[in-house]
Amino acid sequence: MDGGNEQRVAIKFCFKASLSATETLVSLQKAYGNDALNRSNVFRWYSRFQGGRELVEYDERGGRPTSTQTEVNTAAVADLVIKAASVCQFFTPKMLQPCITPCTLHIYLRQTIFCSPN
Repeated sequence: MDGGNEQRVAIKFCFKASLSATETLVSLQKAYGNDALNRSNVFRWYSRFQGGRELVEYDERGGRPTSTQTEVNTAAVADLVIKAASVCQFFTPKMLQPCITPCTLHIYLRQTIFCSPN
């Protein structure tokens, strides 16, 4: 269990033991010292448990993926580089396929150019 998850379990325990959010914060600070969750997070999780939440894990979040480098993207970039090797430096996001970000292109080019054993 990571430190944050462990502390959320402690917050849930304190809530069920009828300690206030402030008492919970003080208990966590005594137990974890400088590694304790900050006041905002303790009060946020305490409020979630008051609202009926049972899980201590974070909810899945939508939005941008942490990585856009996939086998499909890498293959598409490789194909693009082979077809237009002389103009790679002039690619703009509009020229790339929708699933290929400039970051993915940059990563592929760095691996190909600087890491290839030539």
